[in-house]
Amino acid sequence: MKMKKYTAPSIAEAMKQIRIELGDDAVIINSKVITTKKFFGLVQKKHFEVVAGVDRIEQKQVRPTSYQQHEPSSIQSELKLGQAEEDMPKLVVESNSNKTTSTNQEIISDELKKEIQDLKLIMQSLKKQTVQESYPEELLYIIELLRNQELDEQLITEICDELFVQIQKEELSKKQLFEMAKTHLYNRLTTLPLTGLDYNKKYVHVLGPTGVGKTTTIAKMAARAVLEKKKKIGFITTDTYRIAAIDQLKTYAALLQAPVEIVYNSEDYQDAVNKMAHLDLIFIDTAGRNFKEAKYVGDLKDLIEFGKEAQSYLVLSLTTKQKDLEVIIEKFTSIPIEKFIFTKLDETNSIGTMFNLMIKYNKGLAYY
Repeated sequence: MKMKKYTAPSIAEAMKQIRIELGDDAVIINSKVITTKKFFGLVQKKHFEVVAGVDRIEQKQVRPTSYQQHEPSSIQSELKLGQAEEDMPKLVVESNSNKTTSTNQEIISDELKKEIQDLKLIMQSLKKQTVQESYPEELLYIIELLRNQELDEQLITEICDELFVQIQKEELSKKQLFEMAKTHLYNRLTTLPLTGLDYNKKYVHVLGPTGVGKTTTIAKMAARAVLEKKKKIGFITTDTYRIAAIDQLKTYAALLQAPVEIVYNSEDYQDAVNKMAHLDLIFIDTAGRNFKEAKYVGDLKDLIEFGKEAQSYLVLSLTTKQKDLEVIIEKFTSIPIEKFIFTKLDETNSIGTMFNLMIKYNKGLAYY
Protein backbone atom coordinates (compact mmCIF):
# COMPACT_ATOMS: atom_id res chain seq x y z
CA MET A 1 0.00 0.00 0.00
CA LYS A 2 1.27 3.47 -0.91
CA MET A 3 0.83 5.88 2.01
CA LYS A 4 1.38 9.62 2.39
CA LYS A 5 0.82 12.27 5.06
CA TYR A 6 -1.11 15.45 4.23
CA THR A 7 -1.43 18.67 6.22
CA ALA A 8 -4.21 21.16 5.49
CA PRO A 9 -6.26 23.87 7.24
CA SER A 10 -9.44 21.79 6.82
CA ILE A 11 -10.56 18.22 6.16
CA ALA A 12 -12.06 19.27 2.83
CA GLU A 13 -8.71 20.69 1.66
CA ALA A 14 -6.88 17.55 2.77
CA MET A 15 -9.37 15.33 0.90
CA LYS A 16 -8.89 17.44 -2.21
CA GLN A 17 -5.11 16.92 -2.09
CA ILE A 18 -5.56 13.18 -1.50
CA ARG A 19 -7.89 12.77 -4.50
CA ILE A 20 -5.50 14.67 -6.77
CA GLU A 21 -2.41 12.61 -5.82
CA LEU A 22 -3.79 9.17 -4.89
CA GLY A 23 -7.08 9.07 -6.76
CA ASP A 24 -10.62 8.16 -5.72
CA ASP A 25 -9.57 4.73 -4.41
CA ALA A 26 -7.55 6.24 -1.55
CA VAL A 27 -8.38 5.22 2.01
CA ILE A 28 -7.86 7.41 5.07
CA ILE A 29 -5.62 5.57 7.53
CA ASN A 30 -5.48 8.11 10.34
CA SER A 31 -6.37 11.74 11.07
CA LYS A 32 -5.83 14.17 13.92
CA VAL A 33 -6.09 17.85 14.76
CA ILE A 34 -2.80 19.70 15.36
CA THR A 35 -2.86 22.90 17.42
CA THR A 36 0.06 25.31 17.20
CA LYS A 37 0.55 28.33 19.44
CA LYS A 38 2.02 31.68 18.41
CA PHE A 39 2.82 34.95 20.15
CA PHE A 40 3.57 33.49 23.61
CA GLY A 41 0.64 31.07 23.44
CA LEU A 42 -1.99 33.80 23.09
CA VAL A 43 -2.95 32.84 19.54
CA GLN A 44 -3.82 29.27 18.61
CA LYS A 45 -3.94 27.89 15.09
CA LYS A 46 -5.47 24.54 14.17
CA HIS A 47 -4.84 22.38 11.14
CA PHE A 48 -5.52 18.77 10.17
CA GLU A 49 -2.97 16.01 9.64
CA VAL A 50 -4.30 13.13 7.54
CA VAL A 51 -2.53 9.90 6.54
CA ALA A 52 -3.99 8.28 3.41
CA GLY A 53 -3.08 5.26 1.35
CA VAL A 54 -4.08 3.45 -1.81
CA ASP A 55 -3.97 -0.29 -2.48
CA ARG A 56 -5.51 -1.62 -5.67
CA ILE A 57 -6.40 -5.30 -5.33
CA GLU A 58 -6.06 -7.20 -8.59
CA GLN A 59 -9.11 -9.29 -9.32
CA LYS A 60 -8.45 -13.02 -9.75
CA GLN A 61 -9.41 -14.79 -13.00
CA VAL A 62 -12.43 -16.97 -12.26
CA ARG A 63 -13.92 -19.64 -14.50
CA PRO A 64 -17.24 -18.56 -16.00
CA THR A 65 -20.21 -20.03 -14.16
CA SER A 66 -23.93 -20.23 -14.76
CA TYR A 67 -24.33 -17.58 -12.10
CA GLN A 68 -23.47 -13.91 -12.72
CA GLN A 69 -21.21 -12.51 -9.99
CA HIS A 70 -21.04 -8.85 -9.16
CA GLU A 71 -17.65 -7.55 -8.10
CA PRO A 72 -17.24 -3.89 -7.12
CA SER A 73 -14.52 -2.09 -9.07
CA SER A 74 -13.46 -0.19 -5.97
CA ILE A 75 -14.35 0.46 -2.36
CA GLN A 76 -15.66 3.89 -3.29
CA SER A 77 -18.15 2.52 -5.84
CA GLU A 78 -19.44 0.10 -3.21
CA LEU A 79 -20.02 2.95 -0.76
CA LYS A 80 -21.69 5.14 -3.39
CA LEU A 81 -24.17 2.41 -4.18
CA GLY A 82 -24.97 2.30 -0.45
CA GLN A 83 -24.84 -1.48 -0.37
CA ALA A 84 -24.62 -3.20 3.00
CA GLU A 85 -21.95 -5.75 3.80
CA GLU A 86 -24.36 -8.61 3.20
CA ASP A 87 -24.64 -7.48 -0.44
CA MET A 88 -20.95 -8.24 -1.05
CA PRO A 89 -20.13 -10.84 -3.76
CA LYS A 90 -21.17 -14.39 -2.88
CA LEU A 91 -18.72 -17.25 -3.57
CA VAL A 92 -19.75 -19.88 -6.10
CA VAL A 93 -18.21 -23.33 -5.52
CA GLU A 94 -18.74 -25.45 -8.63
CA SER A 95 -16.77 -28.55 -7.68
CA ASN A 96 -13.89 -29.79 -5.55
CA SER A 97 -11.45 -28.63 -8.23
CA ASN A 98 -12.53 -25.02 -7.64
CA LYS A 99 -11.84 -24.96 -3.88
CA THR A 100 -8.59 -23.03 -4.32
CA THR A 101 -10.25 -20.41 -6.51
CA SER A 102 -13.10 -20.04 -4.01
CA THR A 103 -10.64 -19.61 -1.15
CA ASN A 104 -8.83 -16.84 -3.03
CA GLN A 105 -12.14 -15.12 -3.72
CA GLU A 106 -13.09 -15.43 -0.07
CA ILE A 107 -9.85 -13.76 1.02
CA ILE A 108 -10.44 -10.88 -1.40
CA SER A 109 -14.04 -10.55 -0.27
CA ASP A 110 -13.02 -10.47 3.41
CA GLU A 111 -10.36 -7.85 2.66
CA LEU A 112 -12.90 -5.68 0.86
CA LYS A 113 -15.39 -6.01 3.70
CA LYS A 114 -12.77 -5.09 6.27
CA GLU A 115 -11.57 -2.06 4.32
CA ILE A 116 -15.13 -0.82 3.80
CA GLN A 117 -15.90 -1.22 7.50
CA ASP A 118 -12.67 0.56 8.47
CA LEU A 119 -13.50 3.38 6.07
CA LYS A 120 -16.97 3.79 7.59
CA LEU A 121 -15.49 4.00 11.08
CA ILE A 122 -12.90 6.55 9.96
CA MET A 123 -15.54 8.73 8.30
CA GLN A 124 -17.70 8.59 11.43
CA SER A 125 -14.70 9.59 13.52
CA LEU A 126 -13.91 12.50 11.19
CA LYS A 127 -17.53 13.67 11.35
CA LYS A 128 -17.47 13.65 15.15
CA GLN A 129 -14.17 15.57 15.21
CA THR A 130 -15.57 18.18 12.81
CA VAL A 131 -18.71 18.65 14.91
CA GLN A 132 -16.72 18.88 18.13
CA GLU A 133 -14.45 21.53 16.61
CA SER A 134 -17.49 23.82 16.39
CA TYR A 135 -18.25 23.43 20.10
CA PRO A 136 -16.92 26.00 22.57
CA GLU A 137 -14.42 24.95 25.24
CA GLU A 138 -17.10 24.61 27.93
CA LEU A 139 -18.87 21.89 25.93
CA LEU A 140 -15.63 20.02 25.27
CA TYR A 141 -15.35 19.75 29.04
CA ILE A 142 -18.86 18.23 29.23
CA ILE A 143 -18.04 15.81 26.39
CA GLU A 144 -14.99 14.57 28.28
CA LEU A 145 -17.02 14.03 31.45
CA LEU A 146 -19.75 12.07 29.62
CA ARG A 147 -17.23 9.98 27.73
CA ASN A 148 -15.47 9.10 30.96
CA GLN A 149 -18.83 7.70 32.10
CA GLU A 150 -18.98 5.68 28.82
CA LEU A 151 -22.20 7.24 27.64
CA ASP A 152 -23.11 6.44 24.02
CA GLU A 153 -21.77 8.90 21.44
CA GLN A 154 -25.22 9.50 19.98
CA LEU A 155 -26.57 10.42 23.39
CA ILE A 156 -23.60 12.71 24.05
CA THR A 157 -24.25 14.48 20.75
CA GLU A 158 -27.93 14.97 21.62
CA ILE A 159 -27.04 16.48 24.98
CA CYS A 160 -24.31 18.77 23.64
CA ASP A 161 -26.46 19.98 20.73
CA GLU A 162 -29.10 21.09 23.22
CA LEU A 163 -26.48 22.77 25.41
CA PHE A 164 -24.98 24.50 22.38
CA VAL A 165 -28.35 26.13 21.65
CA GLN A 166 -28.55 27.39 25.23
CA ILE A 167 -25.02 28.81 25.07
CA GLN A 168 -26.03 30.91 22.07
CA LYS A 169 -28.80 32.49 24.16
CA GLU A 170 -26.91 33.20 27.37
CA GLU A 171 -23.52 32.78 29.03
CA LEU A 172 -23.42 29.67 31.21
CA SER A 173 -20.79 28.31 33.58
CA LYS A 174 -19.43 24.76 33.44
CA LYS A 175 -21.44 23.89 36.53
CA GLN A 176 -24.65 25.14 34.95
CA LEU A 177 -23.94 23.20 31.76
CA PHE A 178 -23.28 20.06 33.76
CA GLU A 179 -26.61 20.43 35.60
CA MET A 180 -28.39 20.96 32.29
CA ALA A 181 -26.75 17.81 30.89
CA LYS A 182 -28.04 15.84 33.89
CA THR A 183 -31.52 17.28 33.37
CA HIS A 184 -31.49 16.23 29.70
CA LEU A 185 -30.51 12.69 30.68
CA TYR A 186 -33.16 12.62 33.39
CA ASN A 187 -35.83 13.69 30.89
CA ARG A 188 -34.82 10.82 28.57
CA LEU A 189 -35.48 8.38 31.42
CA THR A 190 -38.79 9.76 32.71
CA THR A 191 -40.74 7.82 30.08
CA LEU A 192 -39.37 4.55 31.51
CA PRO A 193 -40.72 2.81 34.64
CA LEU A 194 -38.35 3.60 37.53
CA THR A 195 -40.07 1.60 40.27
CA GLY A 196 -39.15 -1.43 42.33
CA LEU A 197 -41.07 -4.61 43.06
CA ASP A 198 -44.71 -4.86 42.02
CA TYR A 199 -46.48 -6.25 45.10
CA ASN A 200 -49.65 -6.94 43.10
CA LYS A 201 -47.99 -9.74 41.11
CA LYS A 202 -47.35 -12.96 43.00
CA TYR A 203 -44.41 -14.54 41.18
CA VAL A 204 -41.05 -12.76 41.06
CA HIS A 205 -38.60 -14.19 38.52
CA VAL A 206 -35.00 -13.06 38.88
CA LEU A 207 -32.95 -13.90 35.78
CA GLY A 208 -29.42 -13.27 34.64
CA PRO A 209 -26.01 -14.75 33.86
CA THR A 210 -23.75 -16.38 36.42
CA GLY A 211 -21.94 -14.29 39.00
CA VAL A 212 -24.08 -11.13 38.85
CA GLY A 213 -25.54 -11.55 42.36
CA LYS A 214 -29.05 -12.87 41.69
CA THR A 215 -29.41 -14.76 44.98
CA THR A 216 -28.21 -11.80 47.06
CA THR A 217 -30.56 -9.52 45.11
CA ILE A 218 -33.49 -11.84 45.84
CA ALA A 219 -32.63 -11.83 49.56
CA LYS A 220 -32.69 -8.02 49.66
CA MET A 221 -36.00 -7.81 47.79
CA ALA A 222 -37.55 -10.47 50.02
CA ALA A 223 -36.32 -8.80 53.21
CA ARG A 224 -37.94 -5.52 52.19
CA ALA A 225 -41.21 -7.32 51.39
CA VAL A 226 -41.27 -8.99 54.84
CA LEU A 227 -39.96 -6.17 57.04
CA GLU A 228 -41.51 -3.14 55.33
CA LYS A 229 -44.60 -4.49 53.55
CA LYS A 230 -45.40 -7.34 56.01
CA LYS A 231 -45.83 -9.84 53.17
CA LYS A 232 -45.81 -13.62 53.50
CA ILE A 233 -43.15 -14.93 51.14
CA GLY A 234 -41.55 -18.13 49.91
CA PHE A 235 -38.55 -19.13 47.78
CA ILE A 236 -38.21 -21.47 44.82
CA THR A 237 -34.77 -22.21 43.44
CA THR A 238 -33.88 -23.83 40.13
CA ASP A 239 -30.16 -23.26 40.69
CA THR A 240 -29.02 -26.84 41.12
CA TYR A 241 -25.78 -26.27 39.20
CA ARG A 242 -23.80 -23.99 41.46
CA ILE A 243 -22.09 -25.37 44.57
CA ALA A 244 -23.69 -24.21 47.83
CA ALA A 245 -26.31 -22.15 45.97
CA ILE A 246 -29.16 -23.97 47.74
CA ASP A 247 -27.53 -23.60 51.16
CA GLN A 248 -27.07 -19.88 50.55
CA LEU A 249 -30.76 -19.39 49.79
CA LYS A 250 -31.78 -21.58 52.74
CA THR A 251 -29.75 -19.33 55.04
CA TYR A 252 -31.60 -16.24 53.83
CA ALA A 253 -34.95 -18.07 54.09
CA ALA A 254 -34.25 -19.13 57.69
CA LEU A 255 -33.56 -15.51 58.67
CA LEU A 256 -36.90 -14.45 57.15
CA GLN A 257 -38.73 -17.58 58.37
CA ALA A 258 -39.80 -18.42 54.82
CA PRO A 259 -40.17 -21.84 53.12
CA VAL A 260 -37.83 -22.99 50.34
CA GLU A 261 -38.58 -25.43 47.53
CA ILE A 262 -35.95 -26.93 45.19
CA VAL A 263 -37.05 -27.82 41.66
CA TYR A 264 -35.32 -29.85 38.97
CA ASN A 265 -38.02 -29.96 36.28
CA SER A 266 -41.38 -28.46 35.31
CA GLU A 267 -43.30 -31.00 37.42
CA ASP A 268 -41.30 -30.03 40.53
CA TYR A 269 -41.95 -26.37 39.74
CA GLN A 270 -45.71 -26.88 39.55
CA ASP A 271 -45.71 -28.85 42.83
CA ALA A 272 -43.77 -26.07 44.55
CA VAL A 273 -46.17 -23.41 43.27
CA ASN A 274 -49.14 -25.40 44.57
CA LYS A 275 -47.55 -25.75 48.02
CA MET A 276 -47.02 -22.00 48.24
CA ALA A 277 -50.39 -20.94 46.87
CA HIS A 278 -51.32 -19.33 50.23
CA LEU A 279 -48.35 -16.92 50.20
CA ASP A 280 -48.36 -13.30 49.01
CA LEU A 281 -45.08 -13.43 47.06
CA ILE A 282 -42.98 -16.24 45.67
CA PHE A 283 -39.39 -15.43 44.68
CA ILE A 284 -37.92 -17.70 42.00
CA ASP A 285 -34.12 -17.88 41.91
CA THR A 286 -32.93 -19.17 38.53
CA ALA A 287 -29.63 -20.81 37.68
CA GLY A 288 -26.87 -18.55 36.40
CA ARG A 289 -25.81 -19.86 32.99
CA ASN A 290 -23.98 -18.58 29.94
CA PHE A 291 -27.01 -16.95 28.39
CA LYS A 292 -25.12 -16.13 25.23
CA GLU A 293 -26.23 -19.69 24.43
CA ALA A 294 -29.86 -19.46 23.29
CA LYS A 295 -30.68 -22.99 24.46
CA TYR A 296 -30.36 -21.96 28.13
CA VAL A 297 -33.09 -19.36 27.67
CA GLY A 298 -35.20 -22.09 26.06
CA ASP A 299 -34.62 -24.32 29.10
CA LEU A 300 -35.89 -21.52 31.35
CA LYS A 301 -39.08 -21.14 29.32
CA ASP A 302 -39.69 -24.90 29.55
CA LEU A 303 -39.18 -24.91 33.32
CA ILE A 304 -40.89 -21.70 34.49
CA GLU A 305 -44.30 -20.22 33.70
CA PHE A 306 -44.26 -16.56 32.67
CA GLY A 307 -47.93 -15.69 33.10
CA LYS A 308 -49.98 -12.62 33.97
CA GLU A 309 -49.27 -12.96 37.69
CA ALA A 310 -45.51 -13.02 37.11
CA GLN A 311 -42.94 -10.24 36.98
CA SER A 312 -39.48 -10.83 35.55
CA TYR A 313 -36.29 -8.89 36.23
CA LEU A 314 -32.99 -9.23 34.37
CA VAL A 315 -29.97 -8.79 36.64
CA LEU A 316 -26.85 -7.39 34.97
CA SER A 317 -23.44 -6.49 36.35
CA LEU A 318 -22.06 -3.03 35.52
CA THR A 319 -18.52 -4.46 35.52
CA THR A 320 -19.35 -6.36 32.31
CA LYS A 321 -18.64 -4.83 28.89
CA GLN A 322 -21.68 -3.22 27.27
CA LYS A 323 -21.38 -5.29 24.08
CA ASP A 324 -21.50 -8.50 26.11
CA LEU A 325 -24.53 -7.25 28.05
CA GLU A 326 -26.29 -6.44 24.78
CA VAL A 327 -25.75 -10.01 23.57
CA ILE A 328 -27.31 -11.33 26.80
CA ILE A 329 -30.29 -8.96 26.57
CA GLU A 330 -30.92 -9.96 22.96
CA LYS A 331 -31.13 -13.61 24.02
CA PHE A 332 -33.89 -12.73 26.52
CA THR A 333 -36.17 -11.02 23.98
CA SER A 334 -38.54 -14.01 24.02
CA ILE A 335 -39.13 -13.58 27.79
CA PRO A 336 -41.25 -10.64 29.05
CA ILE A 337 -38.55 -8.76 30.99
CA GLU A 338 -40.16 -5.82 32.80
CA LYS A 339 -37.15 -4.00 34.23
CA PHE A 340 -33.41 -4.22 34.73
CA ILE A 341 -31.58 -4.66 38.01
CA PHE A 342 -27.95 -3.47 37.89
CA THR A 343 -25.43 -4.82 40.37
CA LYS A 344 -21.81 -4.08 41.32
CA LEU A 345 -22.25 -0.34 40.90
CA ASP A 346 -19.67 0.16 43.65
CA GLU A 347 -17.08 -1.83 41.67
CA THR A 348 -16.92 0.50 38.66
CA ASN A 349 -16.07 4.15 38.05
CA SER A 350 -18.41 4.56 35.06
CA ILE A 351 -22.17 4.10 35.00
CA GLY A 352 -23.01 5.21 31.45
CA THR A 353 -23.74 1.61 30.46
CA MET A 354 -26.77 1.62 32.76
CA PHE A 355 -28.35 4.57 30.91
CA ASN A 356 -27.32 3.31 27.48
CA LEU A 357 -29.07 -0.04 27.93
CA MET A 358 -32.23 1.43 29.45
CA ILE A 359 -32.64 3.87 26.57
CA LYS A 360 -31.65 1.43 23.82
CA TYR A 361 -33.99 -1.36 24.96
CA ASN A 362 -36.70 0.90 26.41
CA LYS A 363 -36.58 -0.93 29.76
CA GLY A 364 -37.05 0.62 33.17
CA LEU A 365 -34.99 0.21 36.32
CA ALA A 366 -36.14 -1.70 39.39
CA TYR A 367 -33.02 -1.53 41.59
CA TYR A 368 -29.31 -0.81 41.43
